[in-house]
Amino acid sequence: MKMPVNTDGERFQNGADKYATYLETPEGRLRSDLAFANLQDFLPSQASSSLRALDIGCGTGATAIRMARSGIHVTLLDFSPAMLNIAERAVHEAGIKEITAIRQGDATQLATLFNPGSFDVILCHNILEYVDHPDAVLRDSARLLRGSSALLSVLVRNQPGEVFKAAILSGDLTAAEACITAEWGQESLYKGKVRLFTSGSLQSTLKQQSLSALAERGVRVLSDYLPSSVSRVANYERIFELERKLGCRPEFAAVSRYIQCLARFASSSAKDGE
Repeated sequence: MKMPVNTDGERFQNGADKYATYLETPEGRLRSDLAFANLQDFLPSQASSSLRALDIGCGTGATAIRMARSGIHVTLLDFSPAMLNIAERAVHEAGIKEITAIRQGDATQLATLFNPGSFDVILCHNILEYVDHPDAVLRDSARLLRGSSALLSVLVRNQPGEVFKAAILSGDLTAAEACITAEWGQESLYKGKVRLFTSGSLQSTLKQQSLSALAERGVRVLSDYLPSSVSRVANYERIFELERKLGCRPEFAAVSRYIQCLARFASSSAKDGE
């Protein structure tokens, strides 16, 4: 996974295997599967290698490989050599090397890594939580979009979801109350800090870059809180379908663990061919 906040980059370089293992858990699978399903709702039905996609902080390459299998040429970018090693092996095993490119780089250096208007699709999944200046990363991502039809998918940690996590999973009412206004939380995988977003703060940041949301989806609304008697493995497909339904409804999406926003340039500011 991803890009560093200050000196926290070590957790992503040294924890690649831990992250790969997490993606195999029901929680990790749901986060990836739901985000990709939401993305597919807005991708061309007949994708081709003429489309160019960038996966910022590709991690082990799971989402990028799915896009490449649909025919899209994908560039996988990550700060961590260990993550990219796993991604490169996965690309080779999937037999899609000819329509993928792997690059090591920092999300905060996008402007120096790629030319403006290089991509039709850009994924910025679980990146903004870990960078010092998320607005700058979104600004540089927008600069790389190829005109008004290009699509940006952003996935971030949802602040209201942290309230429910603290109260329901941990039974910590003090922490739950603190999370109501918290700008930072603690993530369990690497035991480090993570920036928290609300729907309003994310939409505002996108608007500053002349981006307009096509859709907002909640990711993992209630699956984290199911009782242990409900097998996450045996009932995975049912849970996934229920999550898809809940994530599309604002009243449920508001308390999801993650917010996903699919955005394009606002029509009044888009410049085709850039």
